[in-house]
Amino acid sequence: MDAITLLKNDHQTVEKLFKRFEKTSDAALVERRTVVDKIIQELSVHAAIEEQLFYPVTRATVDDIDDDVLEAIEEHHIVKWLLSELEGMDASDERFKAKVTVLIESVRHHVDEEENDYFPKVRAELGRNDLSDLGDAMEQAKKSAPTHPHPEAPDSPPANLVAGAAAGVVDRVTDTVSGIAQGGVSVAQDLIARFTGRTRPRQAPTGSPLARKTASAVRQSARAATDKAERTGKATVSSATSGARATAAAAKGASTSTTRAAKAGAKRTASTGATAAKKTTKAAKAGAKRTATTATNAAKRTTATAKRVAS
Repeated sequence: MDAITLLKNDHQTVEKLFKRFEKTSDAALVERRTVVDKIIQELSVHAAIEEQLFYPVTRATVDDIDDDVLEAIEEHHIVKWLLSELEGMDASDERFKAKVTVLIESVRHHVDEEENDYFPKVRAELGRNDLSDLGDAMEQAKKSAPTHPHPEAPDSPPANLVAGAAAGVVDRVTDTVSGIAQGGVSVAQDLIARFTGRTRPRQAPTGSPLARKTASAVRQSARAATDKAERTGKATVSSATSGARATAAAAKGASTSTTRAAKAGAKRTASTGATAAKKTTKAAKAGAKRTATTATNAAKRTTATAKRVAS
């Protein structure tokens, strides 16, 4: 999926949750708590994949984007502190609603700047294929992204990849966490090298066998997702081309058949008309002859009668 489309979809998901919260009454404490928990999860994952991949990759490949990235990271920092405070606050707290309201205002401001200033710069610089590759990597990153806010954790590579992996898989062993982090760094570096057209030295994963194996798996997973997207795109184009050719051939065949049928129909109509005309003429002649004979016979009978009367 296109990276910008993926992030915009996340924005829409969170906006629906915001509106749902805004419609709750002060008595709907359970509903408010449920909605806020979902907001925390969605924003935590969203912020993680932006900080781990979207921000560093676009900063390295898009000109004049540094200010946008740095401001976005600072806005994330503020939002994550609000999320962490809300996570430990009871919905009945008198400041709960006010804190959520401030959170919503902050995120809406952040979304507006990203979609109207940041994203257009990225789309103008990166092509559809690059954005699709970046989106595939971000979708993979979502699977191990933290689902809770960690405002004190680093928010820039490479430290944030290690911290993000650790937070996202706290129930896994240290070697596995290290492997995921190294794999994530490799994915980001691979994308930056590809988008800028530069090659970079291949860096083998370090650490224990399990860490090296996990790092390779993460990297291969992202690459497999990219390759699959490319194959799907080619298959779609091929299918569309074949379909267009088949449609054109069918249309041409149908047109030829229609022309032939029209000519044959016209010929049959002309022949039928001529035959009908001949029959009509013949019938008219026969009728006229019979009428003339009848009139002659009647005249003869009238003449004979007149003679008898006269004598």
